[in-house]
Amino acid sequence: MTNTSVNPVLLVATRKGAWLFHGDAARRSWRADGPHFLGHVINHLVLDARDGRTLLAAAKTGHLGPTIFHSTDLGQTWQEATKPPAFGPATDGLAARSVDHTFWLAPAHASEPGVWYAGTSPQGLFRSADCGDTWAPFSCINDDPRYREWFGTEQDGTPDGPKLHSIIVDPRDPRHLYFAMSGGGVHESTDGGQSFAPLVDGMAVVEGFDPGDIRFHDPHCVRLCPSNPDRLYQQNHCGIYRLDRPDTRWRRIGATMPQDVGDIGFPLVVHPRDDRVAWVLPMDASDVWPRTSPGGRPAVHVTRDGGDSWERQDQGMPREQAWWTVKRQAMCADRADAVGLYFGTTSGELWFSRDEGAHWEVLARHLPEIYAVEIAYPR
Repeated sequence: MTNTSVNPVLLVATRKGAWLFHGDAARRSWRADGPHFLGHVINHLVLDARDGRTLLAAAKTGHLGPTIFHSTDLGQTWQEATKPPAFGPATDGLAARSVDHTFWLAPAHASEPGVWYAGTSPQGLFRSADCGDTWAPFSCINDDPRYREWFGTEQDGTPDGPKLHSIIVDPRDPRHLYFAMSGGGVHESTDGGQSFAPLVDGMAVVEGFDPGDIRFHDPHCVRLCPSNPDRLYQQNHCGIYRLDRPDTRWRRIGATMPQDVGDIGFPLVVHPRDDRVAWVLPMDASDVWPRTSPGGRPAVHVTRDGGDSWERQDQGMPREQAWWTVKRQAMCADRADAVGLYFGTTSGELWFSRDEGAHWEVLARHLPEIYAVEIAYPR
């Protein structure tokens, strides 16, 4: 049996602030705590599972600009980072860059307490060794001429700017790291970040573009299976993929999705104990990419066999005229025996399931546009 003695807390980051929803052990009663940072963009809110008390928020504020806040009392008090992520001066003929916002936060390996990684827009990789108070560029990629070419320009990529995201640390080895870029592909390091190498074989790109040019690869979300760190899933601009190491070629498993739904979307979550089980929430990516639920009928789809087949899960969801979608960080899974699933929508609704997606209900309505949802177990 899984330990659920610690009550869960949902960390919800939105376009206009952050909320914490405190649940009971049965996940039937939830208490809202918020807003925090009302009016400010919060891209990511993450609790450090290594100590169960350090909470980091990636913020873009009207007066402080892009910054990071940290708390050790579950948001009762916050302190701004004394040195948030920032690019260095221009070097070797490369143009100077400015961080628009920090997009992704990830605690480092369990053997490195207090160490965090951050991904930014435009694409940059940063590290903190003091629980998020001071940050410095990490690895060589921020000013590597090859990566600067792969980054493209600040007008490329997603509507609100290109991003470095999906920072993953192998739980078996702190020197084994992954990250992804929109656009710019998936990358891997086996030497603690001294060097990174592309990991894009097998991935499609938009028709008419060259898959050999890494600039055109656009991963939306990459997840590593907690129960099998040699298996990764990816939701991509061009489909759903799986990678089983030591292989280096991604296999498109979204081809088995229903044709009227397709396999394009942003969020993807994996089961905490079964590497065959993963959930996605597809969107309409036809024509001009409206970024809405297909046909106005949203649904989660689950695979229980590593992508060989998919099942629609929409019990409790609207059956028509629901045109929201879900961003790449706005879906997560808890660790209960019957895994709980949670996602936040672009229309400000927070949905959850206590039975691995079989039934859905609304936890909160009328929030600002939801950017990220994470599960936390404070101590």
